[in-house]
Amino acid sequence: MKARIKWIENRIFMGESGTGHSIVLGSGGGAAAGSIAPSPMELVLIGLGGCSAYDVVHILEKGREPVEDCVVELEADRAETEPKVFTHVRMRYRVTGRGLDRAKVERAVQLSADKYCSASAMIAKTAEITHEVEVVDSGTAKS
Repeated sequence: MKARIKWIENRIFMGESGTGHSIVLGSGGGAAAGSIAPSPMELVLIGLGGCSAYDVVHILEKGREPVEDCVVELEADRAETEPKVFTHVRMRYRVTGRGLDRAKVERAVQLSADKYCSASAMIAKTAEITHEVEVVDSGTAKS
């Protein structure tokens, strides 16, 4: 796996993956500081959520569960001092499908956390990661 980061100006960088995909990285100063892009640490958090969501959907599909949607919301706390690593990450999964088996959804989340998600394995070295699961039955959910 390869990546390349090019400084554009101020605290704006362009990241390019080895497969040719590009993304702008910002200063992480937030909207008040005029940030135009996610900070590198925001991208790490997004990567964690994406890695786990991918696993959960894949596991459920392999198990022939009728998964229709998967949303992972993340909140992270960081250390007060440098390096400001993540110290706690809360992951909330909302998995939707018609007649999903809650136990299988919870098992998919656990497998992602314990076995398959590389990002979880790395971040768990410095942070406590907690998981909350909501299963929504699309057959009974109101629009």
